[in-house]
Amino acid sequence: MKEKQIAAKSSYKVSLEPGTYWWCACGYSKKQPFCDGSHKVTDIRPMKFEVTEKKRYSICGCKYTNKAPFCDNAHREL
Repeated sequence: MKEKQIAAKSSYKVSLEPGTYWWCACGYSKKQPFCDGSHKVTDIRPMKFEVTEKKRYSICGCKYTNKAPFCDNAHREL
């Protein structure tokens, strides 16, 4: 099985509407920062999350955040 990979050494700034989303936790998705099913080659599963407010969010791209799915600047230590 593949290990998770760093998709980006930065966050993804995305405007989201209220709703449910799936954050890519493995780093293999072609639709970063969201899941496209690519995790099937890993033991890592995507994370379901909900937003209740329409705004821009900073979504983790490095996959090492401690505040998943949101960026905590962990990429600065990589």
